[in-house]
Amino acid sequence: MLVGLATTVAGLAAPLNAQEFRIEEASSVAGLAIEQLKPKTVAFIDRGNDELIDPDAGLIRFEDWAQARPVQKQFLSPYPSYVEPYVEITVDGVRKRVKEKLHLYVGQARFALARPPDSLNLASFVALPFVERMDPAIKHRVITSAEAISPKDPRTVHNQHPLRRWCEARPVAVCVHSRYQLEGKLPLGIQIANKLRESPKKVADYLEFESEMTVRSPAEVAEMGLAALTGLDTPSVGALEQNIFYVNQMMQFGKLLAVFQRHPGDANRTVVTVFMALAIESAILTKKKEYANVPVLRNLVPAQVLAGKSSFNSGSSISAGLPVYARNQAKAIAALLERK
Repeated sequence: MLVGLATTVAGLAAPLNAQEFRIEEASSVAGLAIEQLKPKTVAFIDRGNDELIDPDAGLIRFEDWAQARPVQKQFLSPYPSYVEPYVEITVDGVRKRVKEKLHLYVGQARFALARPPDSLNLASFVALPFVERMDPAIKHRVITSAEAISPKDPRTVHNQHPLRRWCEARPVAVCVHSRYQLEGKLPLGIQIANKLRESPKKVADYLEFESEMTVRSPAEVAEMGLAALTGLDTPSVGALEQNIFYVNQMMQFGKLLAVFQRHPGDANRTVVTVFMALAIESAILTKKKEYANVPVLRNLVPAQVLAGKSSFNSGSSISAGLPVYARNQAKAIAALLERK
């Protein structure tokens, strides 16, 4: 076991260039069909039905997502019974309890690995090197359950799994504290915006989050019914699942789920279906007025930045906007998984 893990870690340290994948945009879920998958290609979709997209935010309202895509809601929320949380706010000096409205970014990718299912040791990928190689711009450190943000913290209490504490009670899991320093012109823009804000609470120029990565066994995948999510009815060799249960600002939760299944027509290939869901606080997306009258900040409207349509966007990580970030994540994951 230790030798296998050491081999995996050593392989993850190698450059990704030799295993480069490319993105092929799919206009509908039909574009992810197995017969359309090409070698070294990641089929990707994040706007399958524009009728669900809130035109003002460019994302899907949580309530619309839950109603129109209940299977996604079941598997891509922190836990199946998750609902938009209630939070306390102060309005004119009066404390009120209101629902924290959310918008969802959901990306779906599919690719075929040139590896037979039996060659994949998914448990060996539940390790810090794998998390680090998905996006080198984000810095990580392993933490214990005791070191994780308290489940009673206001920003995590709604995301706490009702049956267990995060980072506990899983046979194979790693808990990670991550920090991402926003890149390019974003820190300067945030600094200017903070000077103009009337609120004493300032926007940070970094994202800090905590997550649990675990592996789902083939039996768990079958019991959970994940084939209903992937739409592929072939045996699974397991799944990798990462739950982001704490974010310091802007987001409520995030989830990455990669399901591994046997290729229906080739015993030497494995089909991987990857889902990425990020829940953004709706109040963030509606902020326009405070930037509109400041020429240098007109392109700092949060919805525009998150969509990757701002002059403040840069790089290939989160600062590039969610669509670019998600696609680069999918490519990196595909390259890491295919390596022998």
